[in-house]
Amino acid sequence: MRILVVEDDAAIVRSLGELLADEGYEMRAVARQDEAIAALKEETFDLLLLDITLAQGNGFAVCTAARELSPKLPIIFLTASDDEYSTVAGLEMGAVDYIAKPFRARELTSRIRVALRKHQGADLALTFADLRLDPTSATVSKAGHDIALSALEYRLLLYFLQHRGKLVTRENLRDAIWESAGEYISDNALNVYIKRLREKVEDDPADPRIIVTVRGLGYKVGE
Repeated sequence: MRILVVEDDAAIVRSLGELLADEGYEMRAVARQDEAIAALKEETFDLLLLDITLAQGNGFAVCTAARELSPKLPIIFLTASDDEYSTVAGLEMGAVDYIAKPFRARELTSRIRVALRKHQGADLALTFADLRLDPTSATVSKAGHDIALSALEYRLLLYFLQHRGKLVTRENLRDAIWESAGEYISDNALNVYIKRLREKVEDDPADPRIIVTVRGLGYKVGE
């Protein structure tokens, strides 16, 4: 999924870049109205995340152009928390949602998932080999058969599939499951969780082909 972020605050752009990358999205960021419109003409995006006040021009003009160029493109406005006029105006222009600054990371990613699912009918399922994880229903299946995972196992698998083809360190995994566990995850505990997950998703847990160990570095799923 590709997201165009139109925002002129460099700190917010950096924060969004890290957040969206962690969620498995590809982001392009621009700061000006003319840059945004040019990007919409040249490339295809799955969602537009749009600030109203820009370094040049404004978000309303970008929204209008986006509606002409890609009528079905979901648009989420970023607005000041007390700017009721801009919120209403954005929705009336065709935005599917808005979120006030400063936004909370989980709320924003949840709104993005809902917008993608509702307005594009997008299949957000993550797959590898015969494994399929559907984050909209929090279900996992292998070769068409449902697999029952614990909350920690599900969170681990979700993180692995969101970072398919990339090296995942043990510290990455600790951060990913910290909240579910409610406490610091030791190396031994992490080994146990990965072992249990492999027993459920691998054809041969002793010779894993999905969650592969990269010796001395971490793990990797796919190329």
